Amino acid sequence: MKNLTSLEQFEQLRDGGKTIFMFSADWCPDCRVIEPILPEVEAKFSEFTFIHVDRDEFIEVCQQLDVFGIPSFIAFENGKELGRFVSKDRKTQEEIEEFISNLK
Repeated sequence: MKNLTSLEQFEQLRDGGKTIFMFSADWCPDCRVIEPILPEVEAKFSEFTFIHVDRDEFIEVCQQLDVFGIPSFIAFENGKELGRFVSKDRKTQEEIEEFISNLK
């Protein structure tokens, strides 16, 4: 999963194609728990570009999108929000995959 590097990159990715942003932070234990399963999730849903967003580095993006809990996922296609899985709760691989499957 690539890391978000700038606000401009966020806007380009949000507005071009199918992108899922995963909001996370280094200090978040629930985020660390799901990290090992993310490559498998990415492989299953290769039509999406997956981007890791560090909530501490991009707090303005989190505020703009009302992301107050992590880990959280927001999907966009060509600038339109397809769906969000936003909460402070720990997420399982099954829950993440179900969220993405329901976007289609």
